[in-house]
Amino acid sequence: MRALAALAAAVLAAGLLAACGPEERASAPPAGTTSAAPAGPGDSSAGGHSAGPVPAGRERPLREGERRLDLRMPEAYEPSAPTRGGTDDYRCFLLDPGLTEDTFVTGVDVRPGNPEVVHHVILYAVPPEHVAEAEDQDAVSSGQGWTCFGGTGMGGGSTGLDDAPWLGAWAPGGRESVMRPGYGTRLAAGSRIVMQVHYNLLVGHGPDVSAARLRVADRAPDGGPVAPVTTMLLPAPVELPCRPGHDASPLCDRETSVADVNRRFGMAGGAADLLHLLCGTAIRPGQVTTCDRTIRRPTTVMGVAGHMHLLGRSIRIELNPGRPGHRTLLDMPLWDFDNQQARPLRRPARLEPGNVVRVTCRHDQGLRDVLPAFDGQEERYVVWGEGTTDEMCLGILQVTGGAA
Repeated sequence: MRALAALAAAVLAAGLLAACGPEERASAPPAGTTSAAPAGPGDSSAGGHSAGPVPAGRERPLREGERRLDLRMPEAYEPSAPTRGGTDDYRCFLLDPGLTEDTFVTGVDVRPGNPEVVHHVILYAVPPEHVAEAEDQDAVSSGQGWTCFGGTGMGGGSTGLDDAPWLGAWAPGGRESVMRPGYGTRLAAGSRIVMQVHYNLLVGHGPDVSAARLRVADRAPDGGPVAPVTTMLLPAPVELPCRPGHDASPLCDRETSVADVNRRFGMAGGAADLLHLLCGTAIRPGQVTTCDRTIRRPTTVMGVAGHMHLLGRSIRIELNPGRPGHRTLLDMPLWDFDNQQARPLRRPARLEPGNVVRVTCRHDQGLRDVLPAFDGQEERYVVWGEGTTDEMCLGILQVTGGAA
């Protein structure tokens, strides 16, 4: 079973997990920070698709040693469904930050150009050894960017669920995220950045020019080295059946519903079954779903976030449930899709090999009766899917290998 779980994790990490969750938002910066920083490699107006100023937003002052790096789509993109009958468009745009030296991303401010249709934005790091693959993917696709349900659509560069290549993200309620002083996500010289944008076509097809402003630094504010931070993803399967009296649609049959997800999203649709292999769970219809992840190496959790879609009711992330050292890392008893900002842990959580982290979600078909997004849509058996009216259950941990 462990071998099957490892295989499932590898396949999922290769391109099936593009759920939307923002980075940790750290506490306010210390007094004495500056509002400007010296220019350096990778400042805005670098070559490629990164040129052009990012519109001003609510930003906290830069800290000692930080500078800003602006990225934006080169021109407006008008989203459209790549499959017949689809209601979602996932598009990846290749951006060049123009880095000539290694640096660390210490904060992210994603700014959707058309927030009415943008469901989420994720920034993926593309290391130098995979840049040619990304450029080829961009070149063979018609129009700006390429279709990328699930992940970036690239075979290389995905390191796994325990070390996802995320630099940052935006979902409704998101705002500038700034890491604790002395922490950052490494970005090597010559890297590119893929901006994946999920468009919800149920609310429109208007053009979009999304952008992001990064904080980058080569050293900590105190002059010391920057501790590397990575993202750990904790997905759980979703098996939400139709309600009695609302089950006349053919899509209330699980097999038919899964086939529909596969038709709309291709390879990414396979997550519905693969997640059971990853979590070691059986297919059991119900409102509550859960998945346990056993920790393989020492790590420290700095921040947490959860992600579900419109039928979500609650989400919780726990350390060592039912065991010594139990601690609740995230508890959202009333899920709010429009407030997905992540939470920093005031007291970082140290995880040791053998510890267990559990994500638990509850979904509710009854929300269809009150949410306009479901107007005119038949009730269906809901599984993990990329669409806005599909569902997810995802815990997101921002972690570092050392003690905080």
